[in-house]
Amino acid sequence: MKKAVAIKKFVEDIRVVGKGEGYIALKIIETAKEEGIPIYEDKKLADELYEVELYDDVPEVLVDHVVKVLDFLYNMKKN
Repeated sequence: MKKAVAIKKFVEDIRVVGKGEGYIALKIIETAKEEGIPIYEDKKLADELYEVELYDDVPEVLVDHVVKVLDFLYNMKKN
């Protein structure tokens, strides 16, 4: 089943701010596209982030990977 996880970078941390699977995942993706929010697909990372409670920080073990994704998306949006 498809999963989607929304993350947001705050000043000192990165948090999971939304998540869903199935129909909810599709709505998250659709809304992101409508709002011009870049999307990055990585099933393994999505599965790991899906286990994080809403509004909790991204676990330290995933921070480096998530920062690389955010940098990639930022640069993609900039271009």
